Amino acid sequence: MNLKKDVAEYAVKFVNDGQVIGLGTGSTSSYFIKKLGKRIKDEELDIIGVATSYQAFQLAIDCGIKIGSTEEYDIDLAIDGADAIDYNLDIIKGGGASHTIEKIVDYAANKFYVIADEEKYVDELSEIPLPIEIIPVAVRLVSENLKDMGAKPVLRIAKNKQGPVVSDNGNFIIDAKFQSISNPPQLERSLNSIPGVVENGLFTQMADKVILGTKNGVKEI
Repeated sequence: MNLKKDVAEYAVKFVNDGQVIGLGTGSTSSYFIKKLGKRIKDEELDIIGVATSYQAFQLAIDCGIKIGSTEEYDIDLAIDGADAIDYNLDIIKGGGASHTIEKIVDYAANKFYVIADEEKYVDELSEIPLPIEIIPVAVRLVSENLKDMGAKPVLRIAKNKQGPVVSDNGNFIIDAKFQSISNPPQLERSLNSIPGVVENGLFTQMADKVILGTKNGVKEI
């Protein structure tokens, strides 16, 4: 049973002919993009995709999806994955280091749907690494501020290259673990007020619908 694939393929039914669709990044979103490309081919749909990363861009091209940008089009619907979702539908994203562009695309969309497997649905967004994209020269400054806020910051190191992970925007990623995130919207604003922070991975009060893949089928919240 592949819950990620199940929920991603289920979500494709929300796409209508003539729409502009925000295309998320990550393993679950990849299943969605592949299924969308097949539906476009089979049904001869006129769909424009707005990618949230180079990964999503290249995959969409490979799947035959026409690509546009936020400068060219209004986005009807963005469908994206998540690292964690709480019961208020506040979300942590950024495991793939693409959360800045993801947040721009998802915020710009008329509707934003989140797709995930049931393990991502949690009581509270605590003890989950929170990705924060930062200007490279601000590593020490941002890290010290995060420690003052009670977090344990770790600079994300690349696995297939020497040194830190570099985002599509040319920045570094700090993963900050908070023992408790009792007020996600407030923390989201506070983090973005630190000089050197480009964007953080808290997506609060944004999701219109969460679609979960469960062992008992797909569930809409």
